[in-house]
Amino acid sequence: MTLRSLLVDFNSYFASVEQQVEPRLRGKPLGVVPMMADTTVCIAASIEAKQFGVKTGTKVGDAKKMCPGIEFVVARHELYIDFHHRAVSIVDSFVPVRAVLSIDEMDCELTGRWREPERALKIAREVKAGLAAQIGECLRTSVGIGPNTFIAKTASDMVKPDGLVMIQKAELPQRLFDLPVRALSGVGRQMEKRLAQYQIATVRDLAAKSRDELRAIWGGVGGEIMYERIRGEEQHERESETGSISHSSVIGPDHRNPDHAFAVLNRLTQKAAMRLRKANYYAGKLSIGIKYLDGSHWATEMRLVDTQDTVAFLHALDKLWSKRPKDRRTILKVEMAYSDLVAEAQHTGSLFASEEKSKNLYNALDKLNARFGKQAVYFASAHNARDRGGMHIAFNHIPDPETDK
Repeated sequence: MTLRSLLVDFNSYFASVEQQVEPRLRGKPLGVVPMMADTTVCIAASIEAKQFGVKTGTKVGDAKKMCPGIEFVVARHELYIDFHHRAVSIVDSFVPVRAVLSIDEMDCELTGRWREPERALKIAREVKAGLAAQIGECLRTSVGIGPNTFIAKTASDMVKPDGLVMIQKAELPQRLFDLPVRALSGVGRQMEKRLAQYQIATVRDLAAKSRDELRAIWGGVGGEIMYERIRGEEQHERESETGSISHSSVIGPDHRNPDHAFAVLNRLTQKAAMRLRKANYYAGKLSIGIKYLDGSHWATEMRLVDTQDTVAFLHALDKLWSKRPKDRRTILKVEMAYSDLVAEAQHTGSLFASEEKSKNLYNALDKLNARFGKQAVYFASAHNARDRGGMHIAFNHIPDPETDK
């Protein structure tokens, strides 16, 4: 009985929630967008739209050509969060949810006799039926069952939509041989290119390498972990830690100029600082980026003495923004991130500044914003963008309505 993980993956989650709430959209190609503009991109596509090749990242103008008759709705992130919490509760009533991996994925723990193949399949069917009955028939799921979370995730991706795939340890790694390496969780575009340099294109190629060879290819323990994962070994992974806190925002067609873009970036920087303080972290690096309408991108970063101070972040933002290219490219999107995070317990403080007064001040400001909304108190440099930078969901981050408003 080597089955340990049951992974639930919601198909086309944002679009499916919209179809559940709005019956007129059911069965129709649908794109979820940040705003109504042909130059923006789909942040989600319904199962019907995907059949025409529309997917996350497809420009709205292109989607209209690819899928005549496609409808678009502006994202309602609070709605998706509400459905997410309801779904977690429902799944947990059938099988313990071990970890929420993203807004549309959760890993469940199989123990005892639940690890028997027939019982595991029975639980999976009960989960799917329970979700359909209690949250809605439009929220279809693909469920994967495996000896570790990695294999369960891989299994859930094999049949979409509405799939149910079980992979037992005795079948590994042979069951995965025909998959391209890019189909494996954790293998992105850059790693795919690196593996290609070693003539590794499929899992069959990957499995032919020894543990030491994969360690050398990965440049560290990541290769050993992949060696074990594809063979279904039990994973004792560290509890995930916050690596960064970030925000991004697409600029509306009527405001794609440097002044407004900077105001939006300023607003995002202030909002992320509030999240940073609530999570009890200090940041040692600020990064910003610009995506242009022509598809090009620019980014830069600055190291800091670890801090939570919004004023310090805004001073750094001014310096970073002054380095941007002064050309005529149209700004489509701005993004920022705090990284090199230090937990409160490891923070040593500055030798040259008293943090206690500023900490008390920001505590008061954050409480005001949490109680009265995002525009209650903010630094004036973000005034022109006070209606931008609202709640957005990255798939690996479920926002806190208090700080992500």
